[in-house]
Amino acid sequence: MSGAAAAEEMAPFVRIMLTVCVMMATVMQALDTTIANVALPYMQGSLSTTQDQVNWVLTSYIVAAAIMTSPLGWMATRLGRKKLFIVCAAGFTLASMLCGAAQSIEQMVAFRLLQGIFGAALVPLSQTVMLDIYPPAQRGSAMAIWGMGVMLGPIMGPTLGGWLTDAYSWRWVFFVNLPFGILTVLGLSVFMRESVLKRDIPFAWFGFLSLSLGIGALQMMLDRGEDQGWFGATEIVVEAILSIVGFYFFLADSFTSKRPFIPLRIFLDWNFSIAVIFMFIIGIILLATMALVTPYLQNLMGYPVLASGYLLGSRGIGTFVAMMIVGRLLGRIDARKLIFFGLTLATGSLWVMVYWSPDSSARAIAIDSVVQGLGLGFVFVPLNTIAFATLPGEFRTDGTAIWTLIRNLGSSIGISLIIAKLTSLVTVFHSQLAEKISPFNDALRMPDVAGILSTATDAGRAALDGILTQQAAVMAYSNDFLIMTFISLCAFPLLFLIRGAKAPAGAPAPKSDDHAAVMD
Repeated sequence: MSGAAAAEEMAPFVRIMLTVCVMMATVMQALDTTIANVALPYMQGSLSTTQDQVNWVLTSYIVAAAIMTSPLGWMATRLGRKKLFIVCAAGFTLASMLCGAAQSIEQMVAFRLLQGIFGAALVPLSQTVMLDIYPPAQRGSAMAIWGMGVMLGPIMGPTLGGWLTDAYSWRWVFFVNLPFGILTVLGLSVFMRESVLKRDIPFAWFGFLSLSLGIGALQMMLDRGEDQGWFGATEIVVEAILSIVGFYFFLADSFTSKRPFIPLRIFLDWNFSIAVIFMFIIGIILLATMALVTPYLQNLMGYPVLASGYLLGSRGIGTFVAMMIVGRLLGRIDARKLIFFGLTLATGSLWVMVYWSPDSSARAIAIDSVVQGLGLGFVFVPLNTIAFATLPGEFRTDGTAIWTLIRNLGSSIGISLIIAKLTSLVTVFHSQLAEKISPFNDALRMPDVAGILSTATDAGRAALDGILTQQAAVMAYSNDFLIMTFISLCAFPLLFLIRGAKAPAGAPAPKSDDHAAVMD
């Protein structure tokens, strides 16, 4: 029985329950990508560690998740999607409990590493299951539902994490996963059917190890580059070399091996290949923008953690509304037109951010955030639909794994480069503004400010330095938002390369067993 036929025959109640279970797993993993960020200062004090050491709480999770995303195709084929999903959901929940109970930084990093290993499979497998259980006519709506979890998780993570930490303890950032993890495991055990297994497929160890080296070294370089001074530090140089070597051997193995670790035939699907490039850009916009907005609201505008979390959450409102709408429009309007509309909104909102200042009202920021959320929602769902519309079912789990990996790499690279640019620009602009400060500056000689901002007193110089630092930061943020706007504009030409999401008339539909193996 084909995947489409099996999806059509599935009982509506079973489909609904599976959707609920899958979405709980998706939200859990997506939330944990960012929910721990706001709790780091509290962890640092509780675990008696340094700022550099506590950052490994984030780094260990990201590196482990990035590495373990790649072998999902083989594991799903060998173990079965149901068994793999249940094991990963249970392992993720257990690791979350261990993180909440950690008594030292060494335990916390080890448990976060374990959490990343099990959590890597949750989002790709959830997307695969959603594509499996819904017939082709309803996959647009299915991807809208799935996309809500993927996109709302990182956006709502800081808000929920801040509230839990403020109201209870940083440990509840991890304990909150327990009820959802239990319900997910029970639901999958009851309602999900197992896929067909292929136990005779060998594991491509060389391809896996070389790709793991490349991804792991790259993630380490990106996460620690700013703290270590980038290529002025031996550690970063070594990590860059290891990353290049790893990717070189992976590509060499992929092109020469009869059974590569990731089948390159998956990229013969034109729309999937273009959509992957598109998703890399969206990954940059999705999290790098949030990485800029959060310190802008807290450090420059003086908003407390909860208030800034609520303003960040307004973007999630826009995303939620967009995904509710776009699922119904996909069958009636060309997906490329929806992407164009969404990308226009997202780009326009980034352009408005260029003109933010500490005097901007919360209302204006919330409106701009909602518009940006609307735009990203209109892009994300149609792009998912286009990417997997013509991809054969045998490559579905590999495809979703690559999709998640590329999005995460885009986010990591975007955050690292944008934050590094922000730091360097603040220094440059502060130096340029300081050059204008002298006893002969007419503005500083005005009666209203001459005493307060006097260069002859320590208090005056300190006040001047504070003003210069704030203005330099505002200018740096504006330049970063401008860079993000140009990055968003780079995605528009890709729209002309996307072919119609539907197969040509008369062409046979791609065969895909609902529970087919993932790799040849």
